[in-house]
Amino acid sequence: MHSGGVSDDFFGAPSLDYDAWRDAVRTICGRYSPGGIDPEAFSGRARARNICGFKAVDVSFNARTLERTHRDVRADAIDHYYVLFQMTGRSMVVQNDRTTELDVGDVALVDAALPTTYLAEAGGHWASLQLSRRSVTSHLGSEPQCPCEGRGTTAARLLRQLLHEDVENGACPSTAADAYMRLAIYDLIGALFAPSEGEDVLRHTDKLFARICAIVRGGFADPAFGPGDVADQAGISLRYLQKLFTQRHSTCTQFINAVRLDHALALLKRRSALRTSQSISDIAYASGYSDYTNFHRRFRCRFGQTPGSIGGEGRGGSDGMELAAR
Repeated sequence: MHSGGVSDDFFGAPSLDYDAWRDAVRTICGRYSPGGIDPEAFSGRARARNICGFKAVDVSFNARTLERTHRDVRADAIDHYYVLFQMTGRSMVVQNDRTTELDVGDVALVDAALPTTYLAEAGGHWASLQLSRRSVTSHLGSEPQCPCEGRGTTAARLLRQLLHEDVENGACPSTAADAYMRLAIYDLIGALFAPSEGEDVLRHTDKLFARICAIVRGGFADPAFGPGDVADQAGISLRYLQKLFTQRHSTCTQFINAVRLDHALALLKRRSALRTSQSISDIAYASGYSDYTNFHRRFRCRFGQTPGSIGGEGRGGSDGMELAAR
């Protein structure tokens, strides 16, 4: 059963013998060795594609097994995940002593940096999407235990549709569209592979939120820094970022402003204690405010006094760190 279009083109391509297939796959995605078949009887296909900046791979083969060993992993020195789609046939993926069974339409996450064994029906077709480890762990909030089967048939169907419909035939229409589609893909990855049980969900979101707070503290001094920059650096969508803050009864913009104002308060107290000549406008700019009037208004609203009145202990409000601890 083919999905039409892209799959038909793939199966219409010339088949490769054992050595040619291994060489093609090594160039595309690393070292893998078919087994359980006489090399003279082997046939398979392999191709690489680009989907909105992600490398995608299609493979098929008539061997019973496909092996990626410790030696293969060390030789390749690659560090990414594959979102693996079972397009035709059935298979089992064994990694980390975990076994995942895949039927047509199923999807799994596989760590390319670990030895893996695939047990397959002859003539199957697999497609995969290559994702950086940093982006996946940022979105999920922790290292996933691979292989893991995707949860949520709607998310799996949408991701598979992105991979195998004609939207990938050529580049995305614009840089903005490319960035949007990448975030949409990571949203679907989160829906498929994020923990789904009570404490695991809390642990996942807490780790991700802690990373988001660290991103804010690293970028708040830039007046142009905003929620969009936070979402991009965290590898998640703006919508999901907003959801994480809403769950904590706040917004990303409010948190950025809280961190900026806390930093300004600390600088003002330091200025008073050391009796330096640093101007308040310089302090405002160093805290991420290019508009002094806006800074003055926000500071007074937050702390109940003007920046110029800060001296000695001052009257500080709650620390911006407080939100991250909720």
